[in-house]
Amino acid sequence: MSTLIKQDLLGELLATTGTGFTTVRAAGKEAFQAQGFPTNKSEEYKFTAITKKIEQSIQNFAPAAAFELTAEQVKDNVFEGFEGDVLVFANGHFQPALSSKINEVEVSILTEKTDLAVGSIAKPEKDPFCALNQNSFEGGIFISVPKKAQVQKPILFLNFYKANAGQVIQPRVWIEAGDFAEVTFINHSVNLSDSPYFVNKVVEVKGGLNSQIRFYKLQNEGKNAIEVSNIETDIQKDGRFTSVNISLSGEMVRNNLSLNILGSNSEGNMYGLYLLNGKSHVDNHTNVDHTVPHCESNELYKGILTDSSRGVFNGKIFVRQDAQKTNAFQQNNNILLSEDAVVNTKPQLEIWADDVKCSHGCTTGQLDEEALFYLQARGIGKLQAKGLLLYAVAGEVLEHITDESFREYCIAKVQERLGSNF
Repeated sequence: MSTLIKQDLLGELLATTGTGFTTVRAAGKEAFQAQGFPTNKSEEYKFTAITKKIEQSIQNFAPAAAFELTAEQVKDNVFEGFEGDVLVFANGHFQPALSSKINEVEVSILTEKTDLAVGSIAKPEKDPFCALNQNSFEGGIFISVPKKAQVQKPILFLNFYKANAGQVIQPRVWIEAGDFAEVTFINHSVNLSDSPYFVNKVVEVKGGLNSQIRFYKLQNEGKNAIEVSNIETDIQKDGRFTSVNISLSGEMVRNNLSLNILGSNSEGNMYGLYLLNGKSHVDNHTNVDHTVPHCESNELYKGILTDSSRGVFNGKIFVRQDAQKTNAFQQNNNILLSEDAVVNTKPQLEIWADDVKCSHGCTTGQLDEEALFYLQARGIGKLQAKGLLLYAVAGEVLEHITDESFREYCIAKVQERLGSNF
């Protein structure tokens, strides 16, 4: 561990414990001190030297303060055609005056809900950054969807980020959906600063029986942004959780996504797309834990990389001894468009049950030259043909976004990237 990070980050952030959750924060601090910052010897961070990147880019380890936003800024950053509710955050601090009033959903400051079992889903001992957030988060947001509530409109988390008084931002989100509830969340970030900042975010999702939860995330951070995201959910009997994560930018991004399948006849879906150029580095670590019989999980992550960008994929599926009749599928496909682009991929499957259908795999290669020739032979220009083939790769992930306005927004961003930077 470097001297700079040991002195500054431990001194500044571990001393910043926020209000409430005294026991929970103490557990987070203890877990973080036991693990420390990951080094190049840490297996889980083997290909992502995030400690070194933080040391190089972050000079002020104080928590970034909230800042003033206008209604016009909010309006300008809600994508066209969106017909849902908006929750606004400034450096992770909830801004109720600029946010929608959602009649059917409870929204409040997390630190006002001191009886919650924070850290019981995203356990601090699993990841040092999760532990650090548990110790140091400020405010946070609590969202509760009542039993049988069918929330027809999506809920947009609109996160505005910039270095302000400090460079460290630690949002915390607790979501719970009652039995038979249905809800869609969209997480979108807006960068307002060219200065480096470090986002360390934790989202805990507690699904009820037969609940249907969708969580979509678009990462399009500034090129100097560093981000670690821990999203973990408990899926109960007959429940379904679907995640779509799209990463387009950021100096170094680490996405940890875990699904705990705890009830029979439930389903977990994880879809991801990373389009990287320049020197962007995105690391996707996923985990699906099948603990009960008669459940299903589907996972598809795709990457398109050029310039000297780097992608990492590590997907783990665990099928416990009692999880008979499990169907679990995992696939990671990558296309490298330059000699300097690099991807490290490691799909993993561990099975202790004997009556299951499971598969995993990965591919890494270049654009299909025969398909490119086929399109050119039919009068399509080379650049257009290349764009069509690349979009076909990305489209297989984008089609899993059910909200039309957000899907169209993501399609436009992907097409813009494929057209101008590849």
